[in-house]
Amino acid sequence: MKDGSGFREHAHTADWELEVWAPHLPGLLNQAALGMQTLCGMRLEDRPRQVRTMHLDGLDPESLLVRFLSELLWLAEQERLGFDSFEMVLGEQGDPVDRQQPLHLEVRMEGAPIAGLDKEIKAVTYHNLEVRQTGNGLEANIVFDV
Repeated sequence: MKDGSGFREHAHTADWELEVWAPHLPGLLNQAALGMQTLCGMRLEDRPRQVRTMHLDGLDPESLLVRFLSELLWLAEQERLGFDSFEMVLGEQGDPVDRQQPLHLEVRMEGAPIAGLDKEIKAVTYHNLEVRQTGNGLEANIVFDV
């Protein structure tokens, strides 16, 4: 049984798999971002700190999760920026696991230039991706192409 929020790596044949859990969807996205950065061994410079805002839409929690993590990968690869602090506001479309409602996410992120990266993640995949409702909130397993 899992309480609160968190993440842990799962053994996977050729790729990396991360299990994440949190009481709500913004918390799940936050844990997924922190877990992804932990998996690749991302270290950030102390300064200068930078703030960015991101607006994302998704048809469901899974597509929103993949879009969010993919944007973070793009920023890491193209701008050498990593983020370790996230303030998220989920749109007013209703239940975050209701498959009929599109979702809007606004994220205010704080981070810094990347000081080092142990391994590179090529992509976030939809392989067996499902955001599941549990007694303690939400959980998902995310597979990364490395």
